[in-house]
Formats: sequence, C-alpha cells, structure tokens
Amino acid sequence: MVAMVPFHALIACVAFVGINAAATMAHAQDASPWARDSHSALRLVAGSRAGSVLMGGIEIQLEKGWKTYWRTPGDSGVPPRFDFSKSSNVESVTPLYPAPRSFNDGAGGISFGYVKNVVFPLRIVPKNPNEPVKIAAAISYAVCERLCLPVEAEVELAFTSTASAQDSLVAVALNKVPKPATTTDTTPYTLRSFVRQGDKVMIDITAQNPDAIELFAEGPSPDWALPLPKQVTAADKDAVRFAFPLEGLPADARAEGALLKLTVVGPDGAYEYNVRLN
Repeated sequence: MVAMVPFHALIACVAFVGINAAATMAHAQDASPWARDSHSALRLVAGSRAGSVLMGGIEIQLEKGWKTYWRTPGDSGVPPRFDFSKSSNVESVTPLYPAPRSFNDGAGGISFGYVKNVVFPLRIVPKNPNEPVKIAAAISYAVCERLCLPVEAEVELAFTSTASAQDSLVAVALNKVPKPATTTDTTPYTLRSFVRQGDKVMIDITAQNPDAIELFAEGPSPDWALPLPKQVTAADKDAVRFAFPLEGLPADARAEGALLKLTVVGPDGAYEYNVRLN
C-alpha cells in the first residue's frame, strides 16, 4: 500500500537529514516514539478501533519559524510522501490533508503548507478486522525556513486499543480536512460562479467574512502547478472574487474540459469543490 505524491523541485536544498525511529517490534500503545531531526519531530498515533475502519494520524511538530508542505506545495517545496508497504494486516492506508495556509517561500514565490504543527489523519482498512494491525510508515517530507531540508523518517505502531488517548488529536485533525461540497450544498461559503475568460479563471465566493478566506486551485494531476488565486475587485459586499491565470499546465495538457479542485479555507472551516473548465 503506497500513497505517494511526486516531488516538486526544492529551490534551496542544502543537506539530507535521515532519521529512523522504527522499533524492532510494534509498540502496544497509542503513539510511536518521536522520530527527531534538527528542526522537526514526527510520530505515528492510533485512534480508537471501531468497526472495519481504523483511524490514526501522522503528527509533525516544527521548530519555530520552520514550515512543511501540503499535497500541492505551491511555487516551491516538497509534498509529503507516505509509504505503508511494510505494514501488517493492512489492505489500504489513505492519508488525508488538513487545509493549508499560504506563505512566502523566501525566493519571491508563494508556497502552501503548515507551521508549528500538523497531523495528517490516516484512514486504515485492515485485511482481517479480527486480527491485529501494525502500521509501518516511511515518510519523506521537507522542512523549510530560508533554506529547505529533506527529511526521511520511519515509524511503526501496533493498533491494539479499542479506546485511545489520542482520539481528540485525531478528531481535531479530521475537522481541519476540507469537506467535499457542491454548489447546491448549504455551507458557510458558496461558490457562486466559476468562469473562464481566455487564459484567466475568475471565481466568486460568498461568505459572511469574505476578506478572511483563501482559495487554492489544483489541477487533475500533481504535475499541474496552478498559481495561487488572488483576490480582485469584490463582486459585492457579501462576496469576494478570485482570479488566476491558466499557467503551470503540463506541456501536453489541455485546459478545455479539465477537472479542477478548488479548496476554500476560512474561519468557518474548509470546503472542496470540483469544477470543470469550459
């Protein structure tokens, strides 16, 4: 079971940091030991076991001033990669991504990711729900301040508890994952219009506090690198208009008919909309 995201180029990679906190046997507890490097620490946590699907998480703590990246890192950086192939009694593991924030990458660009701390929830399906589950995870990620360092970590954990002390940690992380939505759903934000005009895309979003929201645009595959949508003149007092140029497409890609994912992030939560370019 491998959940992987292709690397984007690091703009300032100065060293390789290897860390390995894999124990010789699984830990019968709710969290693995921390795998530490000079600027971050990572561990695997287990949520409660209930039914056929288990929940867990990969937690990364970052040194002050350092950042790590979302599944789409923006103008620079490296998205996390997760390898669960050495796990036992596991049919699949699906990592989920909390809503990101945007920040300057230090080289004139904008990147998307996390500061201080992030927990990536894991949705785990056992092969046999009646047998013990051990998650063995190899994680590649980057930590960046002015320069970027790639990190490799290995952690493992036995999921043995029906009740976990880490339930609240996993629940809070799940609540930060953008919720799928459509234009007809009742949500704090409404995707009112999505219009392509030549090589530019414009999106109108209504919200109680429209100035407080961010919008992220992703293409149908990871090799699309769309720019961050920027706020332009508001459509009206209850809406904000975002616009971005159709740049960063792969050389052989066609914009016409492509399915984009728009992630709206604000104080009232985060929501994802799938829209098609016309």
